[in-house]
Amino acid sequence: MKFNEWRPFYFDILADMGYDMSEDEKSANILKNLMLDSNLTSENELFIKNEVSVFGGSNSLSRDIDYFKPRGTLISAGSATETVMAKGIIPNILVTDLDGNMESQIKASSKGAITLIHAHGGNVNLITKYAKKFKGKVILTTQSVPDFILHNFGGFTDGDRSVCLARHLGAKKIYLYGFDYEHPSSKPDSDPLIKLKKLSWAKRIIELRTNDIIKI
Repeated sequence: MKFNEWRPFYFDILADMGYDMSEDEKSANILKNLMLDSNLTSENELFIKNEVSVFGGSNSLSRDIDYFKPRGTLISAGSATETVMAKGIIPNILVTDLDGNMESQIKASSKGAITLIHAHGGNVNLITKYAKKFKGKVILTTQSVPDFILHNFGGFTDGDRSVCLARHLGAKKIYLYGFDYEHPSSKPDSDPLIKLKKLSWAKRIIELRTNDIIKI
């Protein structure tokens, strides 16, 4: 998704969630300045197959992986990585706003996953704590306006941003593992009502198209 396509959704999300665009941009600038001397790469390094498996963080993830063997390019959304790695799967691409079990995400980076580190207004503390620990190839993404270092492929949560990325790169079939828009997995200090609002946006964004989606 190009930013001009994403922009209307972004402004609607800001209004619906009560977020401040300036906070997103502040976070993005902090991420960029912090990571300029890191192993930065570009979207030209992101090669995907026609089939893509995207791993989300719902409680069904482990069961879904056992039920239907993942195929194609493997994209793990943030907190899903702990389960994915425990299954012996190394994702090709990791999409994260640095939430969830960071040890597994940092390990995936060290094992060869290209990591898209995302900045938004609510994760400045996580950026300063964890971003520099990723030693593999890294792409920086922003919730707001991209530039020559910060990318924006569309999407709001780690899960739907993973789907937007797969579509942007030309995926023909996208298999969704561990996606549940109505029963969010619990996280410390997480408001379940806010999480449900986020997941409703994720569902809306993913279902902009349905002909390329296979939900496991």
